Amino acid sequence: MAHHNPLAQFEVYPIVPLEIGGINISFTNASLWMVLATLGTLAMLGIAARRPALIPGRLQSAGEALIDWIAGTMRDTAGEEALKYFPAVFTLFIFILFANFFGMIPYSFTTTSHIIVTFALAICVFLGVTVIAIVKNGPIKFLKLFLPPGVPLAMAPMMFIIELISYLARPISLSLRLAINMMVGHTLMKVIAGFVFVLGLAGIVPLAFLVLLTGFEFGIALLQAYVFTILTCVYLNDALHLH
Repeated sequence: MAHHNPLAQFEVYPIVPLEIGGINISFTNASLWMVLATLGTLAMLGIAARRPALIPGRLQSAGEALIDWIAGTMRDTAGEEALKYFPAVFTLFIFILFANFFGMIPYSFTTTSHIIVTFALAICVFLGVTVIAIVKNGPIKFLKLFLPPGVPLAMAPMMFIIELISYLARPISLSLRLAINMMVGHTLMKVIAGFVFVLGLAGIVPLAFLVLLTGFEFGIALLQAYVFTILTCVYLNDALHLH
C-alpha cells in the first residue's frame, strides 16, 4: 500500500496549487514545513530573549548556550574575525536544526531530506564565502587559494585545476551530506515501523529497536546541523585567511 512505501514520506505535493505564466509556484508541503521551521526559529529566539535576566531562566539559558556553542565553534575554526558573520551562521544552524527536528514529527515532512533544499542552502554559503574572499583579498590574491605554497612550477597547472574542481564541488558535497543522512535515517525508521505493523504482537523487538533508533535519529539531526555549520566555518576560514 502507498502509506507503507518508505519513500512516500519524501513526496512533495501541492497544498495551494498556483501557476503563473506557465510556472508552477504552488505552496507545497515542503514550503509549509520550511515556513514552520522559520517560525520555530524566530519563536525560540524571541521567547529566549524576551525577558533577559541577570539570572537566566531555562529558555534564556538554552538560547545563550546555543549562541556560545556556535560562537565558540566559529572562533576556534575561523578566528575572531569570523564572528562578524555570526548572525548568518547562527541562523543557518538554527534553521537546519528546526527543519531536522520537525521532520521527526509523525506525518510531517523533512525538508532537509531533499537535495534541492540543501543545495540552495549550500550554494548560498558557497557564494557568500566566495564573495567575502574576493572582497577581502582581491581577485588576484584569491586565486592563490587554488595553488598551495611550495608546489613545483611544473605541477602548478595540474594542482590549480584539481584545487579549483575541489572548490567548485563544495556546495555539492555539503548538500549531499545533509540530504542523504536525513533521507537514509527516515527511510530506515519507516521500514522498521512497517515490520512492527505487519508482525503485530510479535513486533515487540522491532518496536524496541525503533524507539532506540528514534533517539539516535534525534542525535543525527543535531549532528548534521552542526556538521553543516562547522563546514561553513571551515569555508569561511579559507575565505578570510586563504588557506
